[in-house]
Amino acid sequence: METRPNSTTVVGFTLLPSELIHYIIIRLSLPDIFHLKSVNKFITSVITDHHFLHNYNIRSSSSTYLFVYKKRWHRDPVVVHGFTKSCKRWFNVMIGDILNKVIPPGEDLYFLTASGNFFLFALNCSREVVSVNPMTKSVRKVPHSPLGPRGTSSWRRSGIKLLAGPPGSGHFRFLFAEMVDDRPTLFEYDSRTNKWKSTVASESFTSVANGPHVNNNNGDRIFLSASNGPRRSVVISVGPDTNGPVVVRPVFSGVVEDGELAVGFSWGTVINRLHIYGDGWMLIVRSGPESMEDVNQGIRVVKVVELWGMGPNGRQWAFVSRVPNGLIDEIKKPYRVMMGCLEEREGTIGAILMSNFEGVWDMIWLSFDLEKSKWAFEPLPEFKMAGSNMAGVTFSSGLTIC
Repeated sequence: METRPNSTTVVGFTLLPSELIHYIIIRLSLPDIFHLKSVNKFITSVITDHHFLHNYNIRSSSSTYLFVYKKRWHRDPVVVHGFTKSCKRWFNVMIGDILNKVIPPGEDLYFLTASGNFFLFALNCSREVVSVNPMTKSVRKVPHSPLGPRGTSSWRRSGIKLLAGPPGSGHFRFLFAEMVDDRPTLFEYDSRTNKWKSTVASESFTSVANGPHVNNNNGDRIFLSASNGPRRSVVISVGPDTNGPVVVRPVFSGVVEDGELAVGFSWGTVINRLHIYGDGWMLIVRSGPESMEDVNQGIRVVKVVELWGMGPNGRQWAFVSRVPNGLIDEIKKPYRVMMGCLEEREGTIGAILMSNFEGVWDMIWLSFDLEKSKWAFEPLPEFKMAGSNMAGVTFSSGLTIC
């Protein structure tokens, strides 16, 4: 957090009824809570109470947080910027001093993903992966996977998943899917054993399909993209059963303009169709110029956004919903570059579209309630990105107090 509360404000705050104090504090971000804890003993007693800790951790774990990592130079301090709807503003998670324990000066970092209290970074120079826990101020290098050292460009957001253990456990699992010798393969790292295991996914699909959308009726299953093309995707489904990972091969039967497609990141003036994958869902963003002048300058705007999910047998991508035109008008802004991420949490699809125009990044947060079949636009506070490089964005469950 950029500022600390002054003592007069804190003293006045403590005169409020205890129930109201509890109500307010439990809705703050952790950096704010820690700052309050450091300036007043009464608030410290509230925060350290085991009932408060339990309730806060439950609330935070079930909330959706947005984390962004931007940088200008390698020497800049590593700060992850966070946002959650209950906080209504950006807060900072300072992890530079923690990373300095294991990362040499000049290393090029990329923010892969986050879950709970764990943040995962890929190191481009040493081609390693490190996990950081800002709550315990701990950092560890993840051993190379069976595929060996990997640069930042090798990691595909839709093919990875970080799963934090229960709050206070200090453990996590990191999974990613990859095509190895044309075989969909699951790689899983467990921090408890500090080891990897790899499994070739089975072609059997009978244990996965049940319902109007495979990924909407299997809350305990994880879907990781192994590969995506204009027409066909290869997805690995991982469940709590002992049958191992299963291959899902949905085919896209929609319209493909001249076979052109950008996956995850769109740059240039030709490709106007961007696919963003995550948790077994697919967001299709169709863009185009507004005028001939835009055509000449390579400027585009978003015109259509569609959500697709895997059909009941997992063999095709099935249309789910389209963002209403009125909402499209709210988010329509000129851009030259666009990237995005997609995640499902507790029946809600969250999507971040990050676009760049004239060196300035803009973020759009869209959400779709699966039960209500309703789209929403989540306004974000101003986020200063001018002159910075985007080095990672992800959704996550909230930080918890250890």
